Amino acid sequence: MTDYLFALTDAGGTVPPELGVARRLLARGHRVTVLGDASMAEAVAALGARWRAWSEPARLFEDWRPQSPTAMAAGMAETMIAGPAAGHARDTDAALADLEPDAVVTSFVAVGAMIAAEAARLPYAVLMPNIYALPAPGLPPFGLGLAPARGPLGRLRDRGLSAASTRMLARYALGPLNDVRQAHGLPPLTSPWGQHQRASRQLVLTSAAFDFPGTMPESARYVGPVLDDPAWAETSTDWPLPAGDAPLALVALSSTFQNHVEALQRSADALGALGLRGLVTTGPAVDPALIRAPAGIEVVRSAPHQQVFPHVSVVITHGGHGTVMKALAAGVPMVVLPHGRDQADNAMRLTRRGAAVTVPRRATTQQISAAVHRVLRDPGYRQAAERLGEHVRDESAFGALVDELENLPNQR
Repeated sequence: MTDYLFALTDAGGTVPPELGVARRLLARGHRVTVLGDASMAEAVAALGARWRAWSEPARLFEDWRPQSPTAMAAGMAETMIAGPAAGHARDTDAALADLEPDAVVTSFVAVGAMIAAEAARLPYAVLMPNIYALPAPGLPPFGLGLAPARGPLGRLRDRGLSAASTRMLARYALGPLNDVRQAHGLPPLTSPWGQHQRASRQLVLTSAAFDFPGTMPESARYVGPVLDDPAWAETSTDWPLPAGDAPLALVALSSTFQNHVEALQRSADALGALGLRGLVTTGPAVDPALIRAPAGIEVVRSAPHQQVFPHVSVVITHGGHGTVMKALAAGVPMVVLPHGRDQADNAMRLTRRGAAVTVPRRATTQQISAAVHRVLRDPGYRQAAERLGEHVRDESAFGALVDELENLPNQR
């Protein structure tokens, strides 16, 4: 039996796959303690893992507000990466002293926990429940929704954009992170991504067939997606399927607030205009009462997507990684309205493989209707989703994921 400390942050859609990793280790007979945000306590208790809370509450980064690239980098550094690092390191130090675990597993932004693990000379793995997020040759820069580079000019584009975004983040994050490292007796980093690159393993929780190919560092491993539904949806029973024989569409936008109420409404109206049946799930961030339901459309806060997908012909989504993976696993094509984060990148990977149509987040009702009609009319979209879904299902078998984590203590 191995003793793992999970140091996790609540970033909405990242919680179900990260707790899903813990669930699989518990099922193998290992001991797991989760150190996380207070919002995760109930879900961790349901797993049967031990629980510890961060001593400082998480700060909300309102990334949905219009911001300049500089302001976005400053906000990410302050609220997600560098700002919490000192507190996360202190809490992780205390947990390591109390529990004496064999290895540490962290969320992507829990950099303070990574520093504490390195200082304690413990192996640590970083979870990436999305596409590979660090700069790597061959991969387009993260977050911009770019296609793979073609030719020397394309490669120059990627190097320039990656260098610019790294410098911008370093301006706000590198100093505070190095202060925490100095307090732990560690040498300074030269890049804001340096702590991630020092991990024993970077575990990418997606399908390698979904991501674009790139030259990955030796520590990076594609271990397949974790398709677990969030705890608040797993037990949901109030999701009646609309009556009738028309194709059913699922609307599933962000589980965290991204100022997407109007996008939910336009999506519902688009399905009503087409005469389709629709199930609109608002998630915990939006009150279902805010959405006016046209005829044939049901609006609910939550539904277990893995139970709903077998009935669905098309998904309207913001492009969050969890929804995308579950839709592909069910062979369901998508209409994507990217709102931010990694969503434009996911949309690009879907459209390049022919499994989705992308429209702007502010697309009109008519534009969304046209995109849904296009996906339903052309069987090629479902065929492409089914082809990609075969890889998603095969790679979500968890053998590689569990093997990597069970071998983690040997990486000292």
